[in-house]
Amino acid sequence: MTQDQAPKWRTQFTPWKSAGNRTETSGTADQVVRETGWVFNNETGSDLTLADFVRTGDQEVSRYMHQFGFSPESLANKTLLEIGSGIGRMTSAFTQQCFAVVAADVDAAFLERCHETVGKHGQVAKLRTCHVADGSTLQLPDSCVDIAFSYITLQHCQKNDALSLTTEAMRVTRGGGTLLLNYRTWVRADALLVPLGIAMRRLWRVPVVGKRLAVTRWSTRLGWQANRLSPDQVLAHVAAHAPAGKRLANVVVHHSAKTTRTVHTRGVEVRPMKRVNKSHWWLSATVEAE
Repeated sequence: MTQDQAPKWRTQFTPWKSAGNRTETSGTADQVVRETGWVFNNETGSDLTLADFVRTGDQEVSRYMHQFGFSPESLANKTLLEIGSGIGRMTSAFTQQCFAVVAADVDAAFLERCHETVGKHGQVAKLRTCHVADGSTLQLPDSCVDIAFSYITLQHCQKNDALSLTTEAMRVTRGGGTLLLNYRTWVRADALLVPLGIAMRRLWRVPVVGKRLAVTRWSTRLGWQANRLSPDQVLAHVAAHAPAGKRLANVVVHHSAKTTRTVHTRGVEVRPMKRVNKSHWWLSATVEAE
């Protein structure tokens, strides 16, 4: 499947396709950030810069790595896979801290801009890219990374794609390595948000009107969240479809400190975490080779 084919049957990727087109035609990196703000940074405006955009990623990388127990020293010899790199908001910081980084995304144009972003704000010699052309598999060899990381990406995939990418992340992570994957689950507001999202994705299919809607911030926020997955759903899929010779250990579900979260899967620790969206949760686990 080609890059152009994937978004046609994964309607939630419509904003990414629109942003990807602008990414290819825009001139400077600052211009890319300004013209794709509805997708990448929740902001629009003529004063946005790539440096400011990357700075927000630097801050989040520092915070999340600290919360998950990784010091800069412990990352220095690690190869990290970032699923959903976009144009490199967090990737630059990862290349500053890790031995090597693999940036993966569904849009090839984003990966080209990611390379440019890291060239300006990171260490581009440490960067490789992986085009997830079919939206669900990683064209990477088994056991080639130490950490598989994904933030605010899997919620935008179709359910089966998100689950496939979870086991794919497990496949490409070495024994003793770590999964750090972020998901979105059900909250009360979804009683309204989910049907509105379905309606918006249908509107994106309408000629002319759909293209105009797909480049607006409010429309994107409604339509691009394609799934809700509970920890038990993800862990059940992992148990049933784990790559040969791999299993998870030290499994922790991290959730917002402002909510409670019940997980029925046995042997899983549930832990509150500061500054996590109420609808989000993180899976952290060690990948063990059997």
